[in-house]
Amino acid sequence: MKIERVEMRHVRLPLREPFETSFGVEPHRSSLLVRVQGDGVEGWGEAPVAEFPGYGPETAATAWHVTEEFLVPRVIGRRFDSGTEMQLALAPVRGHSFAKSAVECALQDALARSRRISVARLLGGVRDRVPVGVSLGVEATLDALVARARPFVEKGYRRLKIKIKPGWDREPALAMRRAYPDVPLMVDANSAYSMSDVALFDALDALGLLMIEQPFGHEDLVEHADLQARLKTPICLDESAANVAAVRAAIRLRAGRIVNIKMGRVGGPTCAVRVHDLCREAGIAVWCGGMLETGIGRAHNVALASLPHFTLPADLSESARYFHEDVVDPPFTVGADGHVAVPTGPGIGVSVKLDFVERITTRKRDF
Repeated sequence: MKIERVEMRHVRLPLREPFETSFGVEPHRSSLLVRVQGDGVEGWGEAPVAEFPGYGPETAATAWHVTEEFLVPRVIGRRFDSGTEMQLALAPVRGHSFAKSAVECALQDALARSRRISVARLLGGVRDRVPVGVSLGVEATLDALVARARPFVEKGYRRLKIKIKPGWDREPALAMRRAYPDVPLMVDANSAYSMSDVALFDALDALGLLMIEQPFGHEDLVEHADLQARLKTPICLDESAANVAAVRAAIRLRAGRIVNIKMGRVGGPTCAVRVHDLCREAGIAVWCGGMLETGIGRAHNVALASLPHFTLPADLSESARYFHEDVVDPPFTVGADGHVAVPTGPGIGVSVKLDFVERITTRKRDF
């Protein structure tokens, strides 16, 4: 496919409710949307980057700058027949994984449309539906947290995840374990702790959790390995699993037994598939994480989660979990059995609502 045109949009989509983690509170979803056109088809990608560099170093502003100044000039007017070819073209630009992912996702969507297959099939997906869990932010009280989870449990979500931070950790986990003893439960620390908090993790280890996600800083692989050797509960790496090389190092160090694969964090679909394959070879469980994506990013995530080694429930809640209105039609929904259907139509398998996207666009650039 020859990329004849690229469109960039910065969009801001209000959340139904503010989402609080150890990084802070997000009242809306800020994303960079990328659309490529060529050979009579188009494709969409998304970089779900926040406006503050808490989760990672990229922001909405940096993603825009790097895409505009360095990534688009490397792809416009060129022909790409695979994500691998595009990754090679973008490789001289160091880092900026979310921005690269948005551009490659747009290509993968367009390539799949041109071949009249789904992105899931293009990536090697084997499932027609994927199990999903729900991620719950910090609440004002324990009762509020337990109540917040109830409708998701009743709807059939296959796993509960709660965000923790210093001062909001053991008691919320204990309250959720008591309220929902039969539902798999995990906690996500988002790098908020250190080895000085080992007593807390000993206490969490006694609760029979599915996993403890990213307890320490993103560079602390040795510390994660030390903690994993101490605990029965699997450590799941998120921010630390920044790319294929980081995952390979984590496996060698035995820094965790589970990896959360986020397409944007690792640099795009091609890199995400490589991480999937590496973990499968090493016997490391994986699941697909979310970043409050709009329906465009969610569609790409669902396609990725259909690959064979994604055996744990994904953070792929339905569109209505976060947004009053999503940017795609139909919106994503969760069935009574706690699964999301994998779109089978060409490309990402859903239509982008251009009129709505236009209304939430704060900045636009065409090439």
